Amino acid sequence: MKTICLYFQVHQPMRFKRYRFFDIGNDSYYFDDYLNESIMRKVADRCYLPANKILLSLIREYGIKFKVAFSISGIALDQFKLYAPEVIDSFKELAETGSVEFLAETYSHSLASLSSESEFRKQVELHSKKIKDYFGITPTVFRNTELIYSDEIGARVADMGYKAMLTEGAKHILGWKSPNYVYYNAINPRLKVLLKNYKLSDDIAFRFSDKGWAEYPLTADKFVSWLKNTDDKEETINLFMDYETFGEHQEKESGILKFLESFPKVVFKKTKLTFSTPSEVAENLQPIAAVNVPYPISWADEERDLTAWLGNDMQENAFNALYALTGKITKCEDKHILTDWKYLQASDHFYYMSTKVFSDGEVHSYFNPFDSPYDAYINYMNILSDFILRVNASVPESESEKEIATLAAIIYEKNLQLEKYEKEIVRLKTVKRKTLNTNGRDSKSEPDAEKKANSVKRGNVKSSIAKKNSEKDSTKKEPEKTIKKTTSKA
Repeated sequence: MKTICLYFQVHQPMRFKRYRFFDIGNDSYYFDDYLNESIMRKVADRCYLPANKILLSLIREYGIKFKVAFSISGIALDQFKLYAPEVIDSFKELAETGSVEFLAETYSHSLASLSSESEFRKQVELHSKKIKDYFGITPTVFRNTELIYSDEIGARVADMGYKAMLTEGAKHILGWKSPNYVYYNAINPRLKVLLKNYKLSDDIAFRFSDKGWAEYPLTADKFVSWLKNTDDKEETINLFMDYETFGEHQEKESGILKFLESFPKVVFKKTKLTFSTPSEVAENLQPIAAVNVPYPISWADEERDLTAWLGNDMQENAFNALYALTGKITKCEDKHILTDWKYLQASDHFYYMSTKVFSDGEVHSYFNPFDSPYDAYINYMNILSDFILRVNASVPESESEKEIATLAAIIYEKNLQLEKYEKEIVRLKTVKRKTLNTNGRDSKSEPDAEKKANSVKRGNVKSSIAKKNSEKDSTKKEPEKTIKKTTSKA
């Protein structure tokens, strides 16, 4: 019986602030906290929370008949914890139903699988542990960043113990074959490969609200009829897409959330189709053939290759400069450096540098917070330059690096002393200002007291003079009276 495999990718990068050349060596905090929080809150309110609520309601209505799968990048989980912890709670509630599977991926949503096997393995292990810690589930199926896959990458994933891996059902890989079967890795047949049906998936993810599309508007009934009409021999229809499709990429006003709610109901009402998780598809269906992918493919753009991230010299230069640090990072114990290392690897930063301007130009422009790919490159390389200084100081190898690290440590200590002295200067100035203000009030009161005292003194002097004058006057008048009396007697 044919089954539907619904898988959703959840990811948000840690976006960088505008970082200038003159910040190098002076500012080691790279992130735009306001932008990261505002975007996370917006997407949480428009997509994650309402879509999770719909899925939970569907699971409660249909039980284990309705199933979905997620992969959530480690960076997204970090931001949920910081800015929207209720989103984690809503995913935990889904996990408890037993109808939701969580897949493994790279912690940083990175391109490590294209550069460093050790870093790739480390990130996958770190992410798997994070999923176990949050949701109590150890992933058994792997989904690489942007569905990037090749025979070699698949063989590595099999060596890590995963039983299945998701990737794009790219036309140039499949040729005449259908993506609606299970395949296996060409190097290690133990790894089963599930291929995205890109036409049906992209009808929802990209064309749903396109009024110029011949099939607009897309209703649940119409879409389910397409699934029903697929070849009866085909076994699985893998619908893989970004979870942000529901409410963010396709806005609520387009009817996308109502579509999500109606889709399973129509499936159960009008067809015999079932829903399965990726691990169930891998377990219940036998692969029909090997899928040969000698060069990496992805689910991005019409080419389904790596040119979205490594298609020009700027991207190549930034990518090579970043992963040239892998050896030193393995020796680094600075937690802040290791955290920044994870966030610097997010594939989004390379995506912003894309110079594609034709069929996929609009998509790259929509997701790009920078004015141009060149601005994205300059900003990233400025940050990376500062990061390299910090790594070299933390893990010096050559004599010159050791000397630079020693000097940097001295400068750091001197800066701490300067800060201490500056604070002491400010404190002393404050004390002096308060003292002057106090003395000023006292000096103003003293003249008033002196005036009062002087006034009293002047009053005493005046009264004394007046008294003496009155005494003089009295002595002058007395003799006259005596003479007059004497004269009269005579």
